[in-house]
Amino acid sequence: MQVNYKNQKRYKTAKYPIRQPWYLTWLIWILSKIMLANKKKTITKIGMDDLKGPYMLLSNHMAFVDFEMVALATHPRRVNNVVNIDGFYKRAWLLEWIGAICTRKFTSDYHLVKSIHKVLSRGDILCMYPEARYSPCGITSYLPDSLGMLIKRNRVPVVVAIHHGNYLHSPFWNFRQKRKVPLHTTFTKILTTEEIDTLSVDEINERLAEAFVYDDYRYQKENGILITEPYRAEGMHKILYQCPHCLTEHKMASEGADIFCTACDKRWHLNEDGTLTATEGETEFSHIPDWFLWEREMVKGQIERGEYRFEDEVDVHSMPRCSEFVPLGKAKLVHDIEEGFVIEGFHRDAPYRIQRTPLENNSLHVEYDFPHIKPFDCIDLSTSDDSFYCFPTKENVVTKLAFATEILYEMHISRRRTAKR
Repeated sequence: MQVNYKNQKRYKTAKYPIRQPWYLTWLIWILSKIMLANKKKTITKIGMDDLKGPYMLLSNHMAFVDFEMVALATHPRRVNNVVNIDGFYKRAWLLEWIGAICTRKFTSDYHLVKSIHKVLSRGDILCMYPEARYSPCGITSYLPDSLGMLIKRNRVPVVVAIHHGNYLHSPFWNFRQKRKVPLHTTFTKILTTEEIDTLSVDEINERLAEAFVYDDYRYQKENGILITEPYRAEGMHKILYQCPHCLTEHKMASEGADIFCTACDKRWHLNEDGTLTATEGETEFSHIPDWFLWEREMVKGQIERGEYRFEDEVDVHSMPRCSEFVPLGKAKLVHDIEEGFVIEGFHRDAPYRIQRTPLENNSLHVEYDFPHIKPFDCIDLSTSDDSFYCFPTKENVVTKLAFATEILYEMHISRRRTAKR
């Protein structure tokens, strides 16, 4: 059952992007220079001296500043960026003007594949962020297997951009309070056309996985970067939601440079070099990504034992068009092992039911302090022509939902492969 909208019109994502006007490449470059004028930054290019034709640029995703660093490095070449529909909110004309390609995250979008081919056939650069979200912990997120096939079909060189410092400067869980951190981006050509012709899809995916290994906290430690801002830990409880001391979930909090559990009162201090130290007793995890990945393993264990299920009342706002978010009111959200996500609610006196099975979501779009609707955490569940932003009543649960989504996808893919064999 679909939502009973008064206005049934949807934003048409199935259209080809325009070729970016040459003068906009200069305007974007100038604006990026201005935005980054007071920041220390370096750009390194590896193996790109002979790169003249079109190529596919795949970038990790840390913060909005990623776009500005890419703009500096690619100037004066024309670049078409793949952008989620919420980036088009109230400015679709602008994004269309600069040649952005609109999509809805974690959906099967065949026209997106056609648009990518269109851009590359014109001799331009296609830039996309395959992790499809800001990195929550400064480490590699999920990379879809479909990347290898996409590269194989287009037969153009592939460049990988890895940003370091962008996450530390503006961590996803507290992007409003910036930190003084040097920015460094490395652009590396990892595949030539000749290699694409000879390598299998699996081998291409392996090459990508190797190129996308990064850890901004390790980078901070190895390069002696000190973050001295007194608020540096505020918001970190959004990704470190489970206490490793008492194992309680969703009772973590943060203040200043400390993160602590409100259930057992254990406290950890975030040092200026990015490491954690317990103020009393054992330091379970000094490296933040280790804590983050431990939480993921805890969720995996719940799923394997058949114990995982999430249910909550959520406040739903949908985005069928770029001009507005439509408030749909309260609804019931369930996420379980077999059915995946199910949203059930009423709008304009008619029921609706939206389902995304485990195989339809290989990852989950999570927002912390979402800026467009209200400054609270939410998840975005998209269909081919609509997006549903769900704000849970329960506190600090969206990171666990993201873990569970990825693990369930992997589990169901494994089941399917076993059945085929």
